[in-house]
Amino acid sequence: MRLTVDIDPESGFCYGVIRAISRAEDYLASHQHLRSLGAIVHNSLELDRLRARGLEIIGLEDMERLPAGEVVLIRAHGEPPQTYQTARRLGLELIDCTCPAVLQLQGKVRETFARMEAIGGQVIIFGKRGHAEVNGLVGQTGGQAKVVGGVEDIEGIDFDRPIALFSQTTKDPEEYRLLAEQIRSRARSSVDVYDTICRRVSQRYNSLKEFAVSHSVVLFVSGRDSSNGKVLYDLCHQANPRCHLVEQISDIVPQWFREGDTVGICGATSTPKWQLEEAAARTASMQTIC
Repeated sequence: MRLTVDIDPESGFCYGVIRAISRAEDYLASHQHLRSLGAIVHNSLELDRLRARGLEIIGLEDMERLPAGEVVLIRAHGEPPQTYQTARRLGLELIDCTCPAVLQLQGKVRETFARMEAIGGQVIIFGKRGHAEVNGLVGQTGGQAKVVGGVEDIEGIDFDRPIALFSQTTKDPEEYRLLAEQIRSRARSSVDVYDTICRRVSQRYNSLKEFAVSHSVVLFVSGRDSSNGKVLYDLCHQANPRCHLVEQISDIVPQWFREGDTVGICGATSTPKWQLEEAAARTASMQTIC
């Protein structure tokens, strides 16, 4: 069987994840361990690699048990103000790796909430409930922002009050546009819609659809816990029904391929380049199996 295998040049870690992992590796180069508040990346294989170097994943409740002076890494997703208050109270040192785009968004949400509160308005965040980035954004409003996961959630919005609408940085731009349209059509007061989806994520939607349709088979490499991975995999699968989700290279089986297939390898913003390369090598080796 002959296969042509291509790796999507746009796939792989986003800048925020690259920056967080790089800072973790730099610290671990001269220290035995480092604690990360939450998973630094939603990719089990990459986490295993970092754990082997001394990274430990902890939760908010674990911070209370750490001795003063302990170092804790804040991942790219960001954290609400309460986390920083807790760290100061406990005397913990932070390596803050909040993505600059997320940090800017947090500031905008905080400023807008103060303005909306003064006029009886509300802040609505389009995102995944419980996601670390969304928790950080809601925290900028003292827990007052309403989170909607899609059009099906807008019934709980008070359309008589002014609305400021934001999006989690990794959401689908088209889904956000449709949500904004629905809210505007029902609003009986002002609606301000902020363009807060990460530029790289936004641009990837069109390029990924083009990549998916230009190959007969697509392997989307991603951790199953990645919010961005789920969204982008669904996008690929809609563009090409012969799209398969791959978490580990052992998931790849010869039955997916036919003689003469062109295979595209792509992934989420939480997928490392080395994993894409392993998937490509595994697929190429199947030419001698089938």
